[in-house]
Amino acid sequence: MKSRLVLVLVAFGAWGLLIAGRLWSLQVARHDEFVRRAERQQQRVIELDPPRGTILDARGREVAVSVEVESAFAVPREIGDLAATVERLAGTLGLDRGKLTRQLTLDREFVWVARKLDPPQARAVKALELPGIYFLEESKRYYPLRDTAAHVLGYVGTDNQGLGGLEARYDRSVAGKPGRRTVLRDARRGMALPPGLPSAAPVAGHDLHLTLDAAIQAIAEQELAGAVQRLRARSGSVVLLDPATGAVVAMASWPGFDPNRFRDADQEARRNRVVLDAYEPGSTFKMITAAAALEQGLVHPDESLDCEMGGITLAGVRIADHKPFGRLTFREVIAKSSNVCTIKTALRVANRDFYETIRAFGFGTPTGIDLPGESPGLLMPVERWPSLAKAYISFGQGISVTPLQLATAFAAVANGGRLLEPYVVERIVDGDVTVRPHPEPVDRGRPVSPRTLAILRELLAGVTVEGGTGMGAAIAGYPVAGKTGTAQKAVPGRGYLPDQFVASFAGFAPLDRPALVGVVVIDDPRGTYHGGEAAAPVFAAIVGKALLYLNVPPERERPERWPFEPEPTDEEEPQQFADAAGEPETERVAPPLPGMVPDLSGRTARQAVALLAELGLQPQLEGRGIVVAQQLPPGSPPPPPGALFRVDLGTPVPGAIARARDELDTGAGG
Repeated sequence: MKSRLVLVLVAFGAWGLLIAGRLWSLQVARHDEFVRRAERQQQRVIELDPPRGTILDARGREVAVSVEVESAFAVPREIGDLAATVERLAGTLGLDRGKLTRQLTLDREFVWVARKLDPPQARAVKALELPGIYFLEESKRYYPLRDTAAHVLGYVGTDNQGLGGLEARYDRSVAGKPGRRTVLRDARRGMALPPGLPSAAPVAGHDLHLTLDAAIQAIAEQELAGAVQRLRARSGSVVLLDPATGAVVAMASWPGFDPNRFRDADQEARRNRVVLDAYEPGSTFKMITAAAALEQGLVHPDESLDCEMGGITLAGVRIADHKPFGRLTFREVIAKSSNVCTIKTALRVANRDFYETIRAFGFGTPTGIDLPGESPGLLMPVERWPSLAKAYISFGQGISVTPLQLATAFAAVANGGRLLEPYVVERIVDGDVTVRPHPEPVDRGRPVSPRTLAILRELLAGVTVEGGTGMGAAIAGYPVAGKTGTAQKAVPGRGYLPDQFVASFAGFAPLDRPALVGVVVIDDPRGTYHGGEAAAPVFAAIVGKALLYLNVPPERERPERWPFEPEPTDEEEPQQFADAAGEPETERVAPPLPGMVPDLSGRTARQAVALLAELGLQPQLEGRGIVVAQQLPPGSPPPPPGALFRVDLGTPVPGAIARARDELDTGAGG
């Protein structure tokens, strides 16, 4: 009996020791392991997109920002009536019912329903009060100027990845670091968001400051869209550069799109034609031909050439001019754009020398701009040139270039001979740290000598005056140098189409101190298709307004009285107003609040245009004379850049403007 009791006690002791050992193993030795296993079973970590860095234009205007929005997710096990939930969500958010049903029947604890909802959508879903539907805050990209500069900025997908333009090119800098949010699963496998769980806040990306000016960009896009639609063209593009640095001031393509809703636009609308589209430049390329011949000393500006009255035959092939010409000096050849005499000039230049000049101006290779997908154009190696290649290339056929390549080539003529690498991002800012990708202009070579450049500028200036093909590009007060182009479109296997053209103009202004270089390309205009008629006026409209906006002074003396300005009277001398002491003071006006609508009363039309351009507004002038009324009162918040702003011109009651301004200065006005 005693031995049995001992045996039982030993057995119980051993069992107790085993239990104690097991408890020690579970609760002490392997405690951390089981805590981690429990956390894995009970918790889920969700990655949250960070706010991307802000993109700002050259004057600090925000053109791409990140905003906090809500994303809807579902816990499928908590959904009661699946069919009703699917129906109400799909109807509210426009989702595919079949796809949503498949998502909500998955054996998962967490399913995204719709990410980065616009606030009205989020409020609508919340109002449904559906069981199992919850919300998390995320960051969404927003473009406040909508389609302005869309092709340059690009766009961002739902996964916060840049998919085009600068958003893609600088994605690593702009994207930031994702945050993490821990959610808790309860015993019924439901979801909870208790505040005490671990989380890591997203880290915002770096800001990009651009060389592009949103106001000039809006001007370029508006004028380009108007021209393409008026000419019933297929598409169009414009690029403006600062010739001194290579900085892109504006870059526009049409058709356009809204990057906030980029999925609504097709690939063609999202295409940045300035860097992606290579086309045959036509007669704008005669500038390169002239440069090659002048550099070799093979032609003189005043040399007389026989243009054969409309055509030339080479190797049994007849090449026609755009109109018959007899004898022309070489400066007239460029001004009137004779194909025949351009060919004759090119034939004097050795193939290798001509090819090297073309390469020296940057053709056949990408410009190096900080935008994705740039086309190098098409330049056949000189060793493979057929017998007529040089003749065709001399007037811009048989070679393909991008508008940006052509702009950088003309910029080299404008800036004194430096072929500069164009760029869009001026600096990258991360708090107090600033990185400048282009601290100095990147000089890629000097295509020709200063002597050749001086002659080229003189020849190009002759294109935009009386007798030249580019008179439509002339800008009052700003001498323009440039070249028109009208190229037949080529289709592989079909040759050149007789009724489809690319009209273009490339140039710079003002002539003696160039501030802007621009290229305008209109693809397949209808009716008017010559470069001087279709593209040159677009150049004049854009560059003329841009020069005023940039405060580039016109090359003329200020007249005593501007056109349509009323004669001075005894009561009111022009541009003079009485101060409180009765002494005359020149153009004394209440200073406008920064960023607000200025007081335009009594201003000349030119002065009003310049002031509105500072805000990026498009003046809509009505009448003649000086400003007597304006769309919004002084000090009002302005409309968005690119909007029309009505200004009424007329002859005011003598002394009325002076009295009104005095009232503004003294606060006496009502």
